[in-house]
Order: sequence, then structure tokens, then C-alpha cells
Amino acid sequence: MELFKNELIQEMKSHLSGISPFNSVRSNPVKNATGMDFTSLLSQAIGHVRKLQATSSDLSTRLDMGDSKVTLSDTVIAREKASVAFSATMEVRNKFVEAYKSIMSMPI
Repeated sequence: MELFKNELIQEMKSHLSGISPFNSVRSNPVKNATGMDFTSLLSQAIGHVRKLQATSSDLSTRLDMGDSKVTLSDTVIAREKASVAFSATMEVRNKFVEAYKSIMSMPI
């Protein structure tokens, strides 16, 4: 998690340095071990959360409709997976906003 925070801070610094009128050279975005930038990773994570939520909703609907192939335990597990993934995504978003605010409040 600490590595993720450091990458996030470096990514924000690189974007802010590109905006600064005192810096004419824009740095490359920070890449992780797989070579993907933060935006792509975040988009994939959000897509994964959407998929988990859709699966959970589909299983709940099928269970309510009486589908014999869907069990209560599968539905509850899918719902919990979606809930945990959503909570983790919200925590990342909150940390990102917190880091952004702290960087923006730094004196120039």
C-alpha cells in the first residue's frame, strides 16, 4: 500500500509539474511493474467493480425469480465481493483526493 501511495504522489507531481509555468518539460507518467499508468489501472479497477456489481445484481435477480441453478450462498458471496471491491475503490479515491488536497495546499 505504501508503494501505491508513493506512485500516486509521484504521478500527481508529474501532472502538476506539467501545469507549472516554471517547468517547460513535462515528465513521463509513473508506471508500475506491469508498465501501465495509474489512469489505466484505475479504469480497470473501476471496470472490475462494475462487473462484480452486475454479477451480484444478476445473481440476486435470478435467485428472486426462482432459478434453481443459483444458490443463496453464491449470491451472498457475489454480493460481498462487490461490496468489498467497492469499499476498496472508495478508499483509494479518498486517499487520492486527500493527497491532491495536501499537494494543492503546499506553498509554492
